Amino acid sequence: MGLNAEAIRKDFPLLSKPDAPVYLDNACMTLKPRSVIEAVTRYYEETPFCAGRAVYEGSLRVEEQMEAARRALASFLGGRPESTVFTKNATEAINLVAHAHPWKRGDVVLTTDREHNSNLVPWQMLSSRGVRHEVVPSRGDGTLDLSAWRDRLARGDVALVAAVHVSNLDGHEVPARELAALAHEAGARLLLDGAQAAAHGPVDVARLGADYYAVSLHKMLGPTGVGALLATPDAVAALGPFMTGGDTVARTTYEDAVLLDAPAKFEAGLQNYAGFAGSLAAIEYLRRLGMEEVRAHGKALMQRAAKGLEGVAGLRLVGAPLATRGAIVPFALEDADPHTLAILLEDKHRILVRSGDHCLHSWFNAHDVPGAVRASFGPYNTTVEADLLVEATRGILERLASAR
Repeated sequence: MGLNAEAIRKDFPLLSKPDAPVYLDNACMTLKPRSVIEAVTRYYEETPFCAGRAVYEGSLRVEEQMEAARRALASFLGGRPESTVFTKNATEAINLVAHAHPWKRGDVVLTTDREHNSNLVPWQMLSSRGVRHEVVPSRGDGTLDLSAWRDRLARGDVALVAAVHVSNLDGHEVPARELAALAHEAGARLLLDGAQAAAHGPVDVARLGADYYAVSLHKMLGPTGVGALLATPDAVAALGPFMTGGDTVARTTYEDAVLLDAPAKFEAGLQNYAGFAGSLAAIEYLRRLGMEEVRAHGKALMQRAAKGLEGVAGLRLVGAPLATRGAIVPFALEDADPHTLAILLEDKHRILVRSGDHCLHSWFNAHDVPGAVRASFGPYNTTVEADLLVEATRGILERLASAR
């Protein structure tokens, strides 16, 4: 039946205001429904306690809610609770693997040529440990070149493939199952950066064949400061300690310590208990919406906006073909600075978009593109808003051109 965006908007306090913005920066951060905000508030008002460190009822309730959030997230993404590790975001989840994997000198990490800095820089930093990072180029149209991956993996020195599942540049979805099969055939593990994918469509980590899958709840209608690494049991067991301290140990003496098993082994110190409460509410909300419907809605708005923008003088769409993409529309400007357009869109029309390099400096540098404007859609965005983006952009660029 599809999503009813107008009805959904009523659940989001920011969008219920008379001066509500046209929020089109969902690839960075989604807005929060009232149920998520209330869950966070309820933690602070009713059970503002630590989990796992006391036997009084409130503490036990917090611990159960944390584990309920873990089970819900694992179920939602096709993972397993016992190998789902909470982090503060997808960036930390990726860094956990980078620091805790049992690397050997000469190991190679392969990435695509369109990785967010969070799935690029951690691998570059491993050079001091004798680990090499290499990039496998995409096809000319921006889609993944599986034949190039097959050829590179055949050399047998790759320990890990780290690839974005859905690109934050343009919403392009890579053929993850095929990539997983190639990696495993070559004896390598696969890490997928799922920060965009988990927010905008259904994900089944087990079906994809990923050994590691990183997500951020702030892109999934949830609070900031909560992310997760979902892993297969054998993959998480291969990881050594990342951060240690409270809640990671079974016992200590003055001389040594015995670590707990995953996931506790990786969750050192006081956790974001309010964030877990909000995350549980966010997952429940997404379940009610239906992720197939969320994906179809975002893709329809992307296509509507992209087709409208194709006819606007002074800009060009960038990224992979529309058929391979989800809810993201990036475009470069011929004679204007992307930040100028973003400022004017907000100032004149209350439209909020992203501008610049989108933490994808490597891609923009390689393609000699001086930044772009990116509009990204969520379940509460409407066709009216997609059309307003097109018309406002057209009008601003026409005015800028006439002023020159």
